[in-house]
Amino acid sequence: MADRKPIESWLTDMDGVLIHEGVPIPGADAFLKKLRESGRPFLVLTNNSIYTQRDLHARLHRMGLDVPMENIWTSALATAQFLDDQRPGGSAYVIGEAGLTTALHDIGYILTDHEPDFVILGETRTYSFEAMTKAVRLINDGARFIATNPDNVGPSAEGALPATGSVAALITAATGRKPYFIGKPNPLMMRAGLNAIGAHSETSAMIGDRMDTDVLAGLEAGMRTFLVLTGVTQAKDIDRYPFRPSHVVDSIADLVERI
Repeated sequence: MADRKPIESWLTDMDGVLIHEGVPIPGADAFLKKLRESGRPFLVLTNNSIYTQRDLHARLHRMGLDVPMENIWTSALATAQFLDDQRPGGSAYVIGEAGLTTALHDIGYILTDHEPDFVILGETRTYSFEAMTKAVRLINDGARFIATNPDNVGPSAEGALPATGSVAALITAATGRKPYFIGKPNPLMMRAGLNAIGAHSETSAMIGDRMDTDVLAGLEAGMRTFLVLTGVTQAKDIDRYPFRPSHVVDSIADLVERI
């Protein structure tokens, strides 16, 4: 596919593109270094809502990857921005970790289990039956249901873990109410990220390792898309989808010279 305009801004997924099971993927450091030196706007994105920008900055730094906090965009931040636009100063019952609760506190939301405007489901390693029961009852009583992302499973060194999408399905089965998912592939997360760095979709590219989230989100946001083969989607899987990435490369190392 011919590039109609030069790429001025880059958005990249984190897991499967820059890191894999806590280890940097070869070429990630060089890619980020060249981005910083170029002065081009960029964002590292993640659907994971557990960590704050500060947490992720520190975790990446320990791996030898330097990503400034302002260049990190999470589904928790996108969720908070969405809620601030839709219902400023509202209230929410939250199932999630510091990344989500901090983002909501920062926009002035009240976290409560008493007649909240929203039930917000995010990533956590301590899903409890009590919390899910509370969420079901609040939704039945009229709270609107929001989930930070639709990912059904998450990675770990021991194997797959049930993630936000799986727990959302449980709550949907109990209430008959589907959540509005904020994170990828919702282009809302991408457009909010582009706005955060003053970028335009026509001159921006999205790098990801998954066809069903990263590539789809970039496509629907009007961006050029690069699929790397260091994560979930493999070359043999691409033709299973009714859409294609703009480019397929082996890894992030192949994109260093594109900046």
